[in-house]
Amino acid sequence: MMGRLQEEKVFKDPVHRYVHVRDTLIWDLINAREFQRLRRIRQLGTSYVTFHGAEHSRFNHSLGVYEIMRRILSNFSRRSNFMITEEERLLCLSAALLHDIGHGPFSHSFEKVFHTDHEEWTQRILTGDTQVNTVLRQVSDDFPAKVAQMIGKTYPNKLLVSLISSQIDADRMDYLLRDAYYTGTSYGSFDLERILRVLKPYEDKVVIKHTGMHAVEDYIAARYQMYWQVYFHRVTRSAEVILRNIFARVRHLHESEYSFVHNPKRFMPLFNDTMTLEEYITLDEATVMYYMSEWSEESDEVLRDLCRRFMERRLFKYVEHDENADNPQEMQELKDLFAEIGIDPDYYLGVDSPSDLPYDVYRSGEEGERMPIYLLMPDGHLEELSRCSVIVEAISGKRRYDHKLYFPLDFLEDGTRNPAVVQEIKRRLRI
Repeated sequence: MMGRLQEEKVFKDPVHRYVHVRDTLIWDLINAREFQRLRRIRQLGTSYVTFHGAEHSRFNHSLGVYEIMRRILSNFSRRSNFMITEEERLLCLSAALLHDIGHGPFSHSFEKVFHTDHEEWTQRILTGDTQVNTVLRQVSDDFPAKVAQMIGKTYPNKLLVSLISSQIDADRMDYLLRDAYYTGTSYGSFDLERILRVLKPYEDKVVIKHTGMHAVEDYIAARYQMYWQVYFHRVTRSAEVILRNIFARVRHLHESEYSFVHNPKRFMPLFNDTMTLEEYITLDEATVMYYMSEWSEESDEVLRDLCRRFMERRLFKYVEHDENADNPQEMQELKDLFAEIGIDPDYYLGVDSPSDLPYDVYRSGEEGERMPIYLLMPDGHLEELSRCSVIVEAISGKRRYDHKLYFPLDFLEDGTRNPAVVQEIKRRLRI
C-alpha cells in the first residue's frame, strides 16, 4: 500500500480555494501523462464561443471532484456507521480523480461522428499499458480493475459508487459550481458547504439529513438552470453542429478518396477503427484546432467553409423546430430546396434536440435504474426527496426537450442564389 507524502501538496483553486493532496498515489496519478493530457481538453467543449471565460479544462474539474470526494470521506470517517479500508479510501479518491480521463477532444461531437465512447477509453487507460495503470498497480495488481469498476458503476459497494455516480455526487457538485464560475453565471450556485454537512452514510446509500432539504432543492434547481441556460445554449449548440459537421465532412472525404492537401493522418485510425491506446492519448483539442486551421485552406468548399466558420465564429442561425410534430415530408422538401440553390443540406441544415431530466426516481418498467435522493427523517426512516419537496416534485420525471433547426442565414442572403427559391425557404423557416 502506498503511503502519505512527507509534505502535503496544495493546488490553488477558484472554486474550492485549495485542493489538498496528501497521498503519494494521488500525487503520482496527477503527474501521469494521461492525466496531464486533460489540461488540453476543455471541460465545456464549444461553450467558450458563447461564454468567453469557459476555457477551463477537464484537468481542473477532475481535481475539484477529487477534493469534494476527499472532504466527503473526511466527514464520513468521523461517523461510527461508516467503515472502509485504506484501500477503499484510495479507491474512492482515485475514481474521483480519474473519472473523466478517457474524454477526447470536443468529446461529445467527436464521439457522435467517430463512434467512440469516452467511458470505454477510460477503462482502457486504467487497465492498459499506461503510466496511470503503473501507478495504480503499486497499490495492488487488481487495483486498476477496481477503479474501473467504481467508475463503471459495477463495484459491489453501492454506497461508495454513489459518491461518484448518483443524482447528488462529487462529480455533479463540482461541475455545476465550476462551470458557473467560469461562465460568469449565477445559475449553478448552491451551498456546497451545507450539503457536505448534511450528507450522511446510511446502509448501502448516501442520504441527506432532513434539515438539508432546502439546500438540495437549491442544488437541483441549479442543475436545471445550468442545463438550459449554459449547456444547451443556442449559440453553443450552433458551434457544436458546425464542429460535428466538420468531422463528418472529413470522414466523408476520406471515404470518397479525396486527396487532402493537409492529410488528416492523426484521424486515419479513427476512420479505420484501428486506433490504439497510444494514438488516442495523443489526441487533444490543440491537435484538432491545428487540423482545422489547415483544412480552412482545403480545395473542398464545404470543409473549407465549415472550418472558417468555426474558427471565426460565423455560426448558423436557428429557428424553433419540433421534428416530432412537423411533417417529415416538409423537412425533405426543405432539404430539396437547399440543394436546388447549391447548399448541401447534409452540412448546412441540421436539427439539434438536446434534452434533460433534472431529477427522477426509478419507475417499474421504464428505462434505466435511477438512484433517488433520500431524506433521513427525525425518527430514522427514509423519505424519497420528491415526496417531501413541492419544488422537486414539480419537475421530477419531466424530461424537457429543445428542438432547433440550424442553417447559414448568410448563404440565403448573399444575393447569388435563385431569389424565388430563397424566398420559399424563408417562408418555410418562418424568417
